Amino acid sequence: MTTPPPVPAKKKTLSAQVADELRARIESGMYAPGDKLPTEPVLVEKFGFSRTVIREAIATLRADGLLESRQGAGVFVLGPRQSPETLMLFTHATDKISDIIEELELRIGIEVEAAGLAAARSSPAQEAAIQAELDRFGELMAAGQSTDDSDFRFHMAIAAATNNGRFKAFLEHIGRRMIPRVKFRTVMGGVDPLPNRDHIILAEHAEIAEAIFASDVDRARDAMRRHLLSGIQRYRAVTRRKTAGASED
Repeated sequence: MTTPPPVPAKKKTLSAQVADELRARIESGMYAPGDKLPTEPVLVEKFGFSRTVIREAIATLRADGLLESRQGAGVFVLGPRQSPETLMLFTHATDKISDIIEELELRIGIEVEAAGLAAARSSPAQEAAIQAELDRFGELMAAGQSTDDSDFRFHMAIAAATNNGRFKAFLEHIGRRMIPRVKFRTVMGGVDPLPNRDHIILAEHAEIAEAIFASDVDRARDAMRRHLLSGIQRYRAVTRRKTAGASED
């Protein structure tokens, strides 16, 4: 039998190459927490790639929680990548629904307070950003498209409206995986068998946003708590059904 030729390794994209180089500089301390990243023109000249490539690389590192964009100021280093053990808390592919529930419980401790701070501190521009994400979610839902990213950006907009960069950095570190249905699809092999909840999620988001816009701190906290608790209840029900099914076998 003839041995098939080895499959050549997939070549990294230009943006991935730039992201890897910048990541190495951050992790080595060459770019320290709080440092301002060189401007786009400087990075274009340094790497010899287009602005699009540089922007994609920066977006990758921003999603990984290594960089933060500050409007009108530039892009700043948040810090080196955490240890593998720390990252595993949020980013390790899981086969446990219990992990989703535990992460939602942790988010309650963070995001309930974030909603309250946003109600107390948000600027008109930040409230407009929250409303824009709310509207975007509705548009995607009406078009039958995925609302995963819009869901994430809504929570990020609230974190930004706390005017405490730690909240935003925390959620950026978790990333898009903080949305339970994203992680649940991983658990279920890429398919979510549960009924679509976009209408319910949109209504819950609207309730949170309205409380923030009214500067009602207590109502904003309560609305966020109910929103996250509803997710916990949903996945606990899944766990109970799985346990019941296993006991019948």
